[in-house]
Amino acid sequence: MLVAIGTKNKAKIQAVKVACNRAELQETIDFVTYDVASLVSAQPFSDEETCLGAINRAQAALKKGNATIGIGLEGGVKWQGKQLYLCNWAALATKDQVFTAAGAQIPLPLDITQQLLMGVELGPIMDAYAQQEDVRQHAGAIGIFTDGLIDRSEMFEHTVLMLLGQYRYNLKQ
Repeated sequence: MLVAIGTKNKAKIQAVKVACNRAELQETIDFVTYDVASLVSAQPFSDEETCLGAINRAQAALKKGNATIGIGLEGGVKWQGKQLYLCNWAALATKDQVFTAAGAQIPLPLDITQQLLMGVELGPIMDAYAQQEDVRQHAGAIGIFTDGLIDRSEMFEHTVLMLLGQYRYNLKQ
């Protein structure tokens, strides 16, 4: 089985590999990664836009890799009332279907929200906030704001497992 992953982000790639191996889709799974466009804003600002970014990445990776499945992961933010939350979406594309799943959501601090509203992307904000480089490739905002209890890879791993569960279920139908 060939799994095409629509990203070069280390945390996201790790999430897909761990989830695919845990789901035991096949005895042998090969992975390819592609830097594909989400075709949404650099900083998605809704569930809808974040989900669409994941779908676009999954479909582009599937096509580019001529793979069995393509997986796309997208992080974004969304409003819940007057509070801005971190959100994430994942999509799994086959030649015939697209499956989607959403993951963990936590509120963002006011100072992070204010910077996002000024048009700054979350990645650079988190690097400055955490005084670290490339937070998005490692712990992610989720890792910083959960005090390391859940990192970005673990967050996306659960979302990918939801995709793979849908995919496996569908194969039985």
